[in-house]
Amino acid sequence: MKVTAAGRTDAGVHATAQVISFISHDAFPVDKLSIALNTSLPPDLSARDAARVESGFSARNSALERSYTYLVLNRRDPSALLRRYAHHEYRPLDLEPMRIAAAHLIGEHDFVTFCGVLPERGGTIRTVRAIELERDGDIVRLHVSGLGFLHRMVRIITGTLLDVGAERRRPDEVAAMLAARDRRAAGPTAPPQGLCLVDVVYPDFASRANGATLVPFAALAD
Repeated sequence: MKVTAAGRTDAGVHATAQVISFISHDAFPVDKLSIALNTSLPPDLSARDAARVESGFSARNSALERSYTYLVLNRRDPSALLRRYAHHEYRPLDLEPMRIAAAHLIGEHDFVTFCGVLPERGGTIRTVRAIELERDGDIVRLHVSGLGFLHRMVRIITGTLLDVGAERRRPDEVAAMLAARDRRAAGPTAPPQGLCLVDVVYPDFASRANGATLVPFAALAD
């Protein structure tokens, strides 16, 4: 059976809203499929829902937009509890220069500078619809939405913006990075554990879990 996923994730990256599609027979009741899957899936993977879709639907190719959230623990000391879900950044971050830098990335651009491994097919033109940054105490959230992303693109964007927030790069350098079309011009690739696929939008539905957050921070102490 061929299974198609809405988005590929590197080892260590999370997803609360992954979507998969496959072709199967109708013998098994679809309303019980997620329950049946959860009896066999490993403990770090679970199915929330299942539905029949029209012929020709592809979890990957039918998607209109994907959204990712990157979590950063921004304080001097790391956290033993959050280390699996957030990148520890000890340098103080100024979000306003990061927002100015991020504005250069909105829209349709050639993002080859922010690509880890070039795609086997197609080009490196992508459209980023929004990049938002917010702080909640020691937690900084970076939200990125777009039509599609290149290999490690969100993590490279994140690493670059973190350098801007830590005053290692100027916000206006990001425009020059795009123009350079050279991976060496951008910042480092942020570690995988802070990244999470949080929403995939289709013509008739979106996969975001209602009220879901990557980690229930209010319940955690360290």
